[in-house]
Amino acid sequence: MNPELKNRLSRIKLMIFDVDGVLTDGKMHYGADGELFKSFNVLDGHGIKLLKNADVSTAIISARNSPIVNRRATDLEIGHVIQGAGKKQQAFAQLLEKTGHTPDQCGFIGDDIIDLPVLTCVGVSFSVPNGHVEVLSRVDYVTRHTGGNGAVREVCDMILHAKGCYTSVLETFLA
Repeated sequence: MNPELKNRLSRIKLMIFDVDGVLTDGKMHYGADGELFKSFNVLDGHGIKLLKNADVSTAIISARNSPIVNRRATDLEIGHVIQGAGKKQQAFAQLLEKTGHTPDQCGFIGDDIIDLPVLTCVGVSFSVPNGHVEVLSRVDYVTRHTGGNGAVREVCDMILHAKGCYTSVLETFLA
């Protein structure tokens, strides 16, 4: 990891996640009554939980509303969930006001142009390799893994490494 990126990652106190295309593979499964399900990756979920070991809070900002997202956020103890955020920059500003963090203390992973207003002002921005070309050209880091398939875990592990606590977290499982 390059030293400048590592330094910026070490300052993250709040990691924010988009949902569709990041925490999921971006596919939407509908039945006659609406959304039926979303698939989430357990490795991603565990990575989110591990961020607490590095004193990193977590949040979701999503343009869509889904009770499924609320359930997943509850399971993962994600502290802040903002759904129905058509203007993600406004949701981000509300999140900063609520948490007291500054933009440079935040990381955000998104995949589409609706995410750009937040991606372009956080301390570290991420996208998935199948993100929109305009997003890929503007983020600090593009994950090797795709959305819903380990991209979030990759980001969480990077933060843990940058904060110097990856080894101690790993050791708790090896003891």
